Amino acid sequence: MQHDEVIWQVINHNQCSFRAKTQTQSFCRNQYNVTGLCNRSSCPLANSRYATIREHEGVLYLYMKSIERAHTPNKLWERLKLPKNYAKALELVDKHLQHWPKFLVHKNKQRLTKMTQYLIRMRRLALKNNEKLVTMPAKQVKREARREAKAEVAAVLDRAIEKELLQRLQSGTYGDIYNFPTELYNKVLDDTQLEEEEEEEEEEEEPVPEYVEGYDELEEEDDIEDFTAMNMLENDGDDAQDDSDGSDEEEEDDGDDDRRRKRKEGALLPKKKRRQTVEVEYEEEGQQQRPVMGLS
Repeated sequence: MQHDEVIWQVINHNQCSFRAKTQTQSFCRNQYNVTGLCNRSSCPLANSRYATIREHEGVLYLYMKSIERAHTPNKLWERLKLPKNYAKALELVDKHLQHWPKFLVHKNKQRLTKMTQYLIRMRRLALKNNEKLVTMPAKQVKREARREAKAEVAAVLDRAIEKELLQRLQSGTYGDIYNFPTELYNKVLDDTQLEEEEEEEEEEEEPVPEYVEGYDELEEEDDIEDFTAMNMLENDGDDAQDDSDGSDEEEEDDGDDDRRRKRKEGALLPKKKRRQTVEVEYEEEGQQQRPVMGLS
């Protein structure tokens, strides 16, 4: 039923769908080939006892074929999962291929080493954040730019049309009967209600009174006025005293006392703006009449 030499003669001298010929040598495309070369010892079809290692989603498996399962093709290959630890995987390969041909044992170990190395490199590359260059065709960029410009123009036009229709609706151009979409009608109603509420709030708002400190300035003005009035009184008193004769000393003394008393009373009064009065005094008939003016 299973004759390896006959199968190899047929494959070698006739057509084989897995063979790939080159100028130097031939390769095998069969997924169970342990070396990838097309020869007698590496052919998985012409060897009834065969072993290889395959990788599936980052996990390594040891595949073994024996002549006892040749009558059941669906159970022809026995699969064994290998651990991620390289040393333990080698021990497991040695254990299950203990009495197998040395060629197969050696090639399986080589395949295990190479596959472990490229899996490690794959994991390292996956952890790195490599930059990915993406090409953007010039025609596609121009096409998208034209579409964006057209979309912007259409949006502006739609807003202008909507605004114009709304103005006509408010002015009563179309009469009293309307047949608008419900969603747009509700949207317009909501917008108008919001505008009315905002206007009512602005109208209802009353001015809030503000309080400002302004007594300091008034007090300063009163102090300045009192100071200027007192200076003017002193100057007038000195002028009147120089113009009077020596015979009227008693009267002048009385006048000076009265002025001093008035000054003291004015100093004791609260700070209030006082009115200025003008007094006109005339001398006796025998002397030349000369008006004397005084402020009080």
